[in-house]
Amino acid sequence: MKVLEAHNITKTFPGVVALDSVDISFELGEIHCVIGENGAGKSTLIKCLTGVYEPDEGEILINGENAARNKALFDKIAYVPQEIDLFEYMTVAENLFLPYKKSGFNGQVNRRLLNKRAMPILERFHIQADPDALVKDIPVSQQQLLQIARATVNENYEVLMLDEPTTSLTTKDTEILFDIIRQIKNENKAVIFISHKLDEILELGDVLTVFRNGVKVAYSDIKSVDIPWVITQMTGRAVDYNQVFYSDKVSDEVLLEVEHLTGEKFTDISFVLKKGEILGFAGLVGAGRSELMQAILGYLPVYSGTVKLEGKSWKFGDSNFSVNSGFIYLPEERKSQSILPMLSVRENISISALDELAGKSGISSRKERELAQQVIEDYDVKTPTMEREIKFLSGGNQQKVIIGRSMCCNPRVMVFDEPTKGIDVGTKTQIYRMMKQLAEEKGIGIILISSELEEVMKCSNRIIVLYNGRKAGKFNENADKEQILSCILGVKSE
Repeated sequence: MKVLEAHNITKTFPGVVALDSVDISFELGEIHCVIGENGAGKSTLIKCLTGVYEPDEGEILINGENAARNKALFDKIAYVPQEIDLFEYMTVAENLFLPYKKSGFNGQVNRRLLNKRAMPILERFHIQADPDALVKDIPVSQQQLLQIARATVNENYEVLMLDEPTTSLTTKDTEILFDIIRQIKNENKAVIFISHKLDEILELGDVLTVFRNGVKVAYSDIKSVDIPWVITQMTGRAVDYNQVFYSDKVSDEVLLEVEHLTGEKFTDISFVLKKGEILGFAGLVGAGRSELMQAILGYLPVYSGTVKLEGKSWKFGDSNFSVNSGFIYLPEERKSQSILPMLSVRENISISALDELAGKSGISSRKERELAQQVIEDYDVKTPTMEREIKFLSGGNQQKVIIGRSMCCNPRVMVFDEPTKGIDVGTKTQIYRMMKQLAEEKGIGIILISSELEEVMKCSNRIIVLYNGRKAGKFNENADKEQILSCILGVKSE
């Protein structure tokens, strides 16, 4: 039975047709996967289906009724965004049941009852946190499960819409989530699963809809398709899924030398990074990979150990020193830590080169525009204009801006922390090519941190595995996947 339908949906923005006459429907008791490159129209579709956007043309039907005439119908759709959207200084139980009225609490809320009702839900979602714990004190993966659990608290929901729900989850938590999604499907709910991870879609889904450039280009039963078919539909061209992106110009010259480094969440880590090399860091969420690089950057404390860049001793606790010395860190949380969302693409690029752009009477507008245009062209940034606020660009195009901006700082070492998080397979390939090009043509040492083992193996000349803050293994580009996975899971170490 069709519970949610979109007929002839068209939505335009200045200079962009985001959705072009789209027809799509979702059935109870079915997991419907939606996929497409960044900018394909998925986000706009989500906002139309949840009532955030009013379509320019077409209609949304919920249980056969026109939702534009009865906005209360949108309450039947439980939506979980990609980014964590919780109140950090409220408790787990409070976050779970907000807003209280929709959760069945009227008048004054009894904390004891709140915690009591929370327990079976937390157990179902394998959230190992006390109901009284503050959200800021529980791991990110548990926060992700919590916001998914929160979406299901409203007993009147009939559609569960999940946008990239596994980006912050460990492998184990992903398996737990998939089991829960299958249970929800068996409860005769409709599940809309939006993801860029093709293996997840093929494992979990029943049917698949593919978008490209605002148009629905394909629909199929998932049992009838494979990864090459999906990639071709998404991109409009064949992409070699097994292509590798190692650097072919690794020098013997050591750029970065780290010896016995110990900090907040890592212990006794040593490694070297060579000029023109891509060095991968693999491990579970919380293994200490990001914390290690953030400590070298100067953002987190270092307790002991040494670092040298091009043979020169390192100054800890000073991120300005690190950046000026050529150590550039591109953080995992792009939207909260990398971009200035309210500023334009031009301003986001020029912010890293203000000294070079300065003239006698301030920043030279001509130089600033020239720099922005150069980055847009060199890094193939898709934007209608450089004056577009960067928050309106897709995740992949935001990442290209960040990479282009970083090059203004004359980097010697660049750390890419989860660089393709939330990015489609076509744009992922572009990011991989950029890393390879930077290593080979500029001689930059690249450090790649990724929770996707395939990504690390596809791009890295060497791989270092961390487990519980310690070095668990090191491998070359021809390493066996099972051996690497064993180290990642702590089954065996070097």
